[in-house]
Amino acid sequence: MFVKKTLAAGTAAALIATAALAANPMVGGAPMYAEKTIVDNAVNSKDHTTLVAAVKAAGLVDTLQSEGPFTVFAPTNAAFGQLPAGTVETLLKPENKAMLQKVLTAHVVAGDWSGQEIMAKARAGSDGFFHFEAVSGDALSAQVKGGILYIYDESGNAAEVTIADVDQSNGVIHVVNRVLVPK
Repeated sequence: MFVKKTLAAGTAAALIATAALAANPMVGGAPMYAEKTIVDNAVNSKDHTTLVAAVKAAGLVDTLQSEGPFTVFAPTNAAFGQLPAGTVETLLKPENKAMLQKVLTAHVVAGDWSGQEIMAKARAGSDGFFHFEAVSGDALSAQVKGGILYIYDESGNAAEVTIADVDQSNGVIHVVNRVLVPK
């Protein structure tokens, strides 16, 4: 016997919200909502407090809350912790704002690039890499090794994408385990 049930409007909305959340991975112990901006979601991740502080100090909040779309390779607190001692503190000083902006925008690419799209481009590359440009003007390269996506900065340092495809209203975030350092 088939029983048809009608959901109350509030219940239906909750189910839709739950389904949307299920499509997005959790980051830093927090849910990431596809209808929120990059900044609105990042502030909830306990793994990205250093990145959020840096974005604020660099004056990039409004940019990363704008329409975009942007693809952001978001380094974790642990990634920032791998930098030489004192680097983060130095970058956060007001007199180093331009340098901090350069470092942060080296993690941002125009467009909404899924992990699968980047991986497909890398696999199709004649040298096994997908070469592209960050908003900062710095060269980035992507490579797939052992089924894992890596993003390389201009110095050849590799950041592993540890969480891919965190959809945002204005783009996508891919969590990385290293800071991409511009030349």
